[in-house]
Amino acid sequence: MSSVVLSQLSKVYPASGKTPAFHAVKGIDLEIRSGEFMVLVGPSGCGKSTTLRMIAGLEEITSGTIAIDGRVVNDVAPKDRDIAMVFQNYALYPHMTVYENMAFGLKLRKMPRAEIDGRVREAAALLGLESYLDRKPKALSGGQRQRVAVGRAIVRKPKVFLFDEPLSNLDAKMRVSMRTEIAKLHARLGATMVYVTHDQVEAMTMGTRICVMQDGRIMQVAPPLEVYRRPRNLFVAGFMGSPPMNLLPGTVREEGGQMVFVETVREGAPFKLALPPRLVSLAGAVIGRRLMLGVRAEQIRVDEGPGTGCFEAMLELAEPLGAETYLHLRTAENTFTARVQAQRTPSPNTRLPVRFDLEEAHLFDAESGLIVE
Repeated sequence: MSSVVLSQLSKVYPASGKTPAFHAVKGIDLEIRSGEFMVLVGPSGCGKSTTLRMIAGLEEITSGTIAIDGRVVNDVAPKDRDIAMVFQNYALYPHMTVYENMAFGLKLRKMPRAEIDGRVREAAALLGLESYLDRKPKALSGGQRQRVAVGRAIVRKPKVFLFDEPLSNLDAKMRVSMRTEIAKLHARLGATMVYVTHDQVEAMTMGTRICVMQDGRIMQVAPPLEVYRRPRNLFVAGFMGSPPMNLLPGTVREEGGQMVFVETVREGAPFKLALPPRLVSLAGAVIGRRLMLGVRAEQIRVDEGPGTGCFEAMLELAEPLGAETYLHLRTAENTFTARVQAQRTPSPNTRLPVRFDLEEAHLFDAESGLIVE
């Protein structure tokens, strides 16, 4: 097991013809601890794959350093970094059997035949591939091919495993299955793994910690539940979670001896919510400023009848998902989503009583995008 430390890491692609220079990664600092499963997640173009490829040595570093197990590897060739990479497209040799694909890299290193055989069969047993060792890739399913690609990485016993969106080519059911297998594999091996994905569900379910990226910068690094429950800024709040956190514009002011959040609307009556003590202690410094109230879908109560802190919203769409239902609701001008237990599905354009549970809600500064704390 080995740590990976990125210090002020940058990547700039130079201008070419009419294409301007592009700053893909902008001076990021990140420590990936020994034995950790770190997930780099973010939208397309955020710099996550470029970062992974720089760790692997497949992209030249513009500035900054990468250290693996305390050794700076900026000028070390990929084959000498003691890493193994699993790609999105499997990259298997079609004319070789599963056994030969998994053993190929070890043969190039002139490893003794008996050790190669032992490593291949050990990895095959770990991945449930024992009965497929004599087959060629064309005789395997997509999930089996991906397991072979993972096995080829395992036999090398590298310091660090790198995964570049390895499940993107699989169907939805197989993605869930392989997601579980890779997470179990990490638990068994205790190896350092760096995993790139744009799928925030993969990030939440697999990572020891998650590194959320946007526009070449790191937005937040934290365990999955911390990222979900306490996003550091509006981008993380709106990106992580399915459905994403509801973000409603408004301001805080004092009314009748209470601190209240007042929805921002151009026309019509805004809803007003009394803030709980936790938010009251923070709100004094942001009275009158433009804010965003962040509330998760499961923190919204619907159709419980009138009461304190209750207001009406129009149901635009109901999405039954079996055990739960997503209700897409609208106030005078703003929309939000509630996650409720499966029940009778109200008809669209029905007005429903809504109550926000603000104990776990957050306020964000609309100008800076940062959480109020």
